[in-house]
Amino acid sequence: MSKIKLIFFFFVLFIFNMIQGQTHTDSTRINLGYPVYSQYLQNGLIINPAYAGSRGALSGFISYRMQWMGTNGAPVIQSISLHTPMKDDKVALGIIAQFMQFGFTKTSSIYANYAYNIRVLNGKLAFGLKAGADMSKTVYPDNNFLTTPGDPVFVNGKPYFLPNIGAGLYYYDDKYFGGLSVPAFLSYRKTDNGSVQPYHRFSEYDIIFSGGGLFSFSQFLKFKPSVLLNFSAQNTKKLTQFDINGNFILADLVWIGGSWRTSEQVVVGILQVQPNPQLMFGFSYDYPAGRMNSYSKGSSEFILRYEFGSKVSAANPRYF
Repeated sequence: MSKIKLIFFFFVLFIFNMIQGQTHTDSTRINLGYPVYSQYLQNGLIINPAYAGSRGALSGFISYRMQWMGTNGAPVIQSISLHTPMKDDKVALGIIAQFMQFGFTKTSSIYANYAYNIRVLNGKLAFGLKAGADMSKTVYPDNNFLTTPGDPVFVNGKPYFLPNIGAGLYYYDDKYFGGLSVPAFLSYRKTDNGSVQPYHRFSEYDIIFSGGGLFSFSQFLKFKPSVLLNFSAQNTKKLTQFDINGNFILADLVWIGGSWRTSEQVVVGILQVQPNPQLMFGFSYDYPAGRMNSYSKGSSEFILRYEFGSKVSAANPRYF
């Protein structure tokens, strides 16, 4: 196990050493952005397709997030997912849909996920793939100052349909977990005639790393620290998202924790309740400690997870 921890340590160092370079921008590039979640640890499928089936049962998850409350056109993000191991527990399948509205723009995405597991040391190493599409449409109201009244080009908007694929790796056992994923291999740009064109460029990958562990002090008290790095290869001057997380687990019933999101200077408070091994619901609040403090009242997020099947056991609860 010490070898695994050493690999994670050097990987993090490698990521930070890469954060030296120049930013390259492309005004024609379509960038839908990658939604920020504060309770992604309870649904790793959001960030990594290799997470599919790792809960050991059919796991359903829904979330509702209000981003940057108090600002005009603030994003509202919703997600729903299902994933499960198959009869051959080496194979797992999942599906996830996300819906986001910000300003006059609505985006939605749906992806199918596949994971293949192999035994490594005391845990499992999963290889994951996902395939699906993002859809985006901007509809300006007829009386908006950005448009010419009655102009059907702007009032109706033009929808974009953007197929994509992604991949990931995920290792987990009873005490540690770690994952690495690329959410999208394809990028898109606008052409002169208004259509969209796919292209592939390694420098525009988003690379997401997550990892952490579980420390048991007693049957009543456990501590789960973790970290998430969302590194955009296009903008190498900074991390897109860098979260340092810690959760105290009390009697396997109440999860109290928080995060420090250095990339946005946001403090996150998290409260989750798990009344039985199958059901969890949670609430988080992001307090903007940086520049956004003058413009936003913060962000809030609600989650609900339910797991079906006899494999979920109080004698062997899952923490990641």
